[in-house]
Amino acid sequence: MMFFSGSRRGGSLFLPSAAPKFGIARTCLLALLAMILLMPAPTMSAAPYPARVQVFVANSGSDSVTVYDTRLGEVTRTIPVGLTPVGVGATPSGDVVYVTNEQSNTVSVIDARALVVTTTVPVGLHPFGVAVTPTHAYVTNFGSNTVTVIDTATNVPVMEIPVGRFPHTPAVSPNGDRVYVTNNGDQTVTVIDTAGQAPVATIPVGRYPAGVAVSPDDQRVFVANTGSNTVTVIDTATNAPITTTDVGRAPMGVSVTPGNLVYVANAASDTVSVLDLNGAPVVPQVPVPDRPEGSAAAPDNSLVFITNNGADSMTVLDAVTAQPVVVVPVGAKPEGVAVTS
Repeated sequence: MMFFSGSRRGGSLFLPSAAPKFGIARTCLLALLAMILLMPAPTMSAAPYPARVQVFVANSGSDSVTVYDTRLGEVTRTIPVGLTPVGVGATPSGDVVYVTNEQSNTVSVIDARALVVTTTVPVGLHPFGVAVTPTHAYVTNFGSNTVTVIDTATNVPVMEIPVGRFPHTPAVSPNGDRVYVTNNGDQTVTVIDTAGQAPVATIPVGRYPAGVAVSPDDQRVFVANTGSNTVTVIDTATNAPITTTDVGRAPMGVSVTPGNLVYVANAASDTVSVLDLNGAPVVPQVPVPDRPEGSAAAPDNSLVFITNNGADSMTVLDAVTAQPVVVVPVGAKPEGVAVTS
């Protein structure tokens, strides 16, 4: 039952004046608004925006470079280059990519932001691999037994460095003071001092050394010996081998993740071996599609990229667990691969 306080006037219900009641309500409302305005704004815990990681794949069978953007999860461009591109290297800044064209005896220089070729540089015979410091690109000329040094400021060759027979792949130390070159025909690795632009050591390894990579701490070099089915681990302080590990058949590409795992592409067994910095296997070999050849690791320790030469594809692996994430179609006969951010 509801009761009203008041009296009837003229047959209508008379209520007491509401003005005092509304004044109190207004005062309370203003006080509440003031409290809300003075309260600190809530903190939004948004997920971090994914880093931009671009992958450049040299397609030796289609004379092109495939560009894959991991943030978008898709191929964003196919760039025409010279004949039979095989090797790929990027500047530390990630702004420029160099691609060796084996049958053209040239290097294509790609703007990694505009995704276009900006110039073409003549080098030695049958250039195969390329590695880049902030100031120079080092191109292994398989048919000339030399390394062409390109000034990255001008993209002009400045000198040729003699190395061993059939130089295959170069790798740059993290601080850029040394370049390690595998000599496929000599069972050796040539160490180049970048300050003097001259060889300073020759290291014996296994048969037909191909891929090479340096650990993030600059203490180890890993060499894939295609003819021995092994990986040689080199101590950078002594320039001497410290151990040799059996992997799959015909290992070729090698990369080391920021998390210190070594990924080796075994071309003849269609697997990837994963080693620690001492060369010991950490997981069983990971099956991938036909003829894996190239290996590259993302700079944020997220993914590893393996080119499958016989399947015209690239396998993306989780860098921590080594489990496959996705297989990406690329061009024909992919070989070299490099990652920028």
